[in-house]
Amino acid sequence: MTVRKLHEGAPAAAAPAVPAAVVALPAPKRAPAGEKLLAYCKMVAANVIPPLLVILFLVALWEMLCSAPGASLPPPSAIIKNSWELIADPFYDRGGLDKGLFWHILASLQRVAVGYSLAAVVGVALGTLIGQSTWAMRGLDPLFQVLRTVPPLAWLPLSLAAFRDGQPAAVFVIFITAIWPIIINTAVGIRNIPQDYRNVAAVLRLNPIEFFLKIMIPAAAPYIFTGLRIGIGLSWLAIIAAEMLIGGVGIGFFIWDAWNSSLIGDIIVALIYVGIVGFVLDRIIAAVGAFVTRGTAAS
Repeated sequence: MTVRKLHEGAPAAAAPAVPAAVVALPAPKRAPAGEKLLAYCKMVAANVIPPLLVILFLVALWEMLCSAPGASLPPPSAIIKNSWELIADPFYDRGGLDKGLFWHILASLQRVAVGYSLAAVVGVALGTLIGQSTWAMRGLDPLFQVLRTVPPLAWLPLSLAAFRDGQPAAVFVIFITAIWPIIINTAVGIRNIPQDYRNVAAVLRLNPIEFFLKIMIPAAAPYIFTGLRIGIGLSWLAIIAAEMLIGGVGIGFFIWDAWNSSLIGDIIVALIYVGIVGFVLDRIIAAVGAFVTRGTAAS
């Protein structure tokens, strides 16, 4: 056997093991706390400073225009001076109707909560029925389109005659005012559910309750919450007007009573509170809608 054959038959010698090189990856850079705080401050400033500048400009213009002799409205400085007790202590309660703005707004919010909750439940149910059933849409939609054009205060005499009490009458006015946008938007949302969703429900053999909870409501939620946002704004508008007529504790009655007492400054302070509360109510419904729909509802 030749040397060449011996080498060919012998197994090849294993190559010496070379240790693998370990490459250290750079750690992800984290923004320092100072940079995060600075970015947050910039975001807040971008959202707060523009409206604040506009408000300051309007207040200065108001002060300039209404400080002239013979002005029909008081300037902001006079309002602060004459209505300071109302501004500084909204929680006072001297009994009867002599209460701070907090108690009047609380009474109005309680009426709105009842009427709006009823409108939300009934409106979503009727909107679902109309959106799901062609016969229901043909029968009820023309009626709803006629009734929704009736002004809110036009319902007040009828509700007072029916309930013979101001409290349920005001709740009914809120209900009948807020329900129409909820019905209409819910019906549109139900009708716009993609056919693929219905096909999946048929494949999974979902019963009507499961289809309603797992398919219809999630798919139509952006439309529903749009109607709910419109409804809460209309509810707040309706209760202010209704309370001017039914009397009792409430921000609407407070404004009307201040007018009868020629307290224009108190009226302006109350209107500012009304606007702030209305804005907060809208933001609350918008936040709930964004949470439920995971950001798909309009904010």
